[in-house]
Amino acid sequence: MLDLAYLQTRPKQTALLKAECSDFVVKEHLGYEMSGAGEFIAVKVRKTNANTLFVGEKLADFCHLSVRNMSYAGLKDRHAITEQWFCLHMSGQPTPDFDKFQLDGVKILEVTRHNRKIRTGSLAGNYFEILLRHLVETDELKVRLENLNNVGFPNYFTEQRFGREGHNLSQAMRWAKGEIQVKDRKKRSFYLSASRSEVFNLVVSKRIEMGLATQILPQDIVQLNSSHSWFVVDEHEDLSALQVRLEKRDILLTAPLIGEIVQPASDVENMIVAEHKTLQKLMQQERLKPARRPLLMQPQDFSWQFVESGLKLHFYLPAGSYATALVRELALTEE
Repeated sequence: MLDLAYLQTRPKQTALLKAECSDFVVKEHLGYEMSGAGEFIAVKVRKTNANTLFVGEKLADFCHLSVRNMSYAGLKDRHAITEQWFCLHMSGQPTPDFDKFQLDGVKILEVTRHNRKIRTGSLAGNYFEILLRHLVETDELKVRLENLNNVGFPNYFTEQRFGREGHNLSQAMRWAKGEIQVKDRKKRSFYLSASRSEVFNLVVSKRIEMGLATQILPQDIVQLNSSHSWFVVDEHEDLSALQVRLEKRDILLTAPLIGEIVQPASDVENMIVAEHKTLQKLMQQERLKPARRPLLMQPQDFSWQFVESGLKLHFYLPAGSYATALVRELALTEE
């Protein structure tokens, strides 16, 4: 992340992030309602300084279930206050009395039944409330906030995607070169995700460096806003008309999540992908389908307030986008 380009410029101020759990609040938004009946029990919890998997395991233990019968939509930050749903498969069994469930830092907010499993990734997004301590109100910072609100931020994958000190990516490279075999299913998933994230980040960063983060190019692959549908910009198309659509956010520029098939795209993207043939071969070996991801992300319901201790942010991001990538455009951070 240190070498990736900023959409604006390198921030001038340094902020303290997650000094306290209450400085980083995340509220999950699944995007659908619980059915109220079914073979699954859905438990909404508020957890403070607690690991998602650990809490899920304790809920499964409480219900006398194997951890295989427990699921959740997504991992949430540990050093934070987070609200999220857990799903417990209890077909034909009564709902336990969760008033008796006790775990430090965890409060049960709601218990209901649901007719299907809550699967990883099955959420619409997350609401965030973040306090960046020690930031001082300046004209320069207010311009950053306005630009972030109007244009967005690079939709980078951040450090947590790559593991501690980039471990997931370094292991992926060893796997791709045939130096190691990876049989563990979760590790394979982590390593493949890190590989795709690395190439995506580098494409985004290069476009920003070249001043092309908000400009349509021939052969760009663009996505219809609020949809996963995308199309390739034909070199004979009216680029000026597409540029207007881009500025209105009717369409979004995308960068690749590489897969077994190389998607011809803009010259900038083709260049970066070609530089990572080793990772591309790994995608072919594992038969991953290629996908696309918006190059920039614009926060929804974005608001801010300067307080005595720093800067408070409120915003919503769709699933898969990182709050820390947004924060990166505002301040250098220390945790």
